[in-house]
Amino acid sequence: MKFRGRLRRRQAGRLRALPINRLIPNVLTILALAAGVTALRFGLEGRWEHAIGMIILAAVFDGLDGRIARLIGGTSGFGAQLDSLSDVIAFGVVPGMLVHQFAMKGIGGLGWVVALVYITCCALRLARFNTKLNDPDMPPWAYNYFSGVPAPAGAGLALLPMILAQQFPDAFFASAWLNAVWLLTIAGLMISSVPTFAMKKMRVPQAQVPFALLGVGVVAAAAVSEPWLTLAALAIVYVAFIPLGIRSYGRLAAEAARLKGERDGVVVAMPEERGEVDR
Repeated sequence: MKFRGRLRRRQAGRLRALPINRLIPNVLTILALAAGVTALRFGLEGRWEHAIGMIILAAVFDGLDGRIARLIGGTSGFGAQLDSLSDVIAFGVVPGMLVHQFAMKGIGGLGWVVALVYITCCALRLARFNTKLNDPDMPPWAYNYFSGVPAPAGAGLALLPMILAQQFPDAFFASAWLNAVWLLTIAGLMISSVPTFAMKKMRVPQAQVPFALLGVGVVAAAAVSEPWLTLAALAIVYVAFIPLGIRSYGRLAAEAARLKGERDGVVVAMPEERGEVDR
């Protein structure tokens, strides 16, 4: 009887153990956190190029962890909470501190307040995102959109003046007031309800796959030859897509309202029919 009891306990232990593959997403999340904190170390040492590189590396790890978790069926509540805690440090605390150290120390306490506002907005944005996980009230057509700018993109945008200052050191991109206004703008976009494209959920048509891969190769080549200009261009392109996301979301919302009105027996005019487009 004792032998059987020990055997059952060993079997239960084996059942509770997780295979290494299931830990890969959480390992990537920890690597993103480590890269983000290392960026802060480089920033405190004034090594801005390395600091920016570590934030980019953290964003790469952050983009991979969720994708791999879904591919191997390793998603969990623990992983989701760990990811958000990592994000608030790597893409909230660290970028805010970097921008403060890089440009805003000269305006005293106001610069610190601006950095705190950005960090707080990042935390609020991630808390809102967590509360909407598996939200049953989210319309199915909205799956390809975020509400506001996501934390990794917000971190990249927050560092845009710093990135440009590496390419143009004699320009005004290190201005304290420019960085303060820009950081507050990004903080507002993060907690806003502005719809932005969720790049992770976008699908590439089969016929466009070769062109998409070619584009990745071109961007990689540009990043090697002109890293700062390439990063700045990517950030500017992202900003340019925000109005397109708002317009696309609005069209889908209007179409959904029209279809719902038809089902309910109410005729709902599209924006084009009301003459409200592009005005």
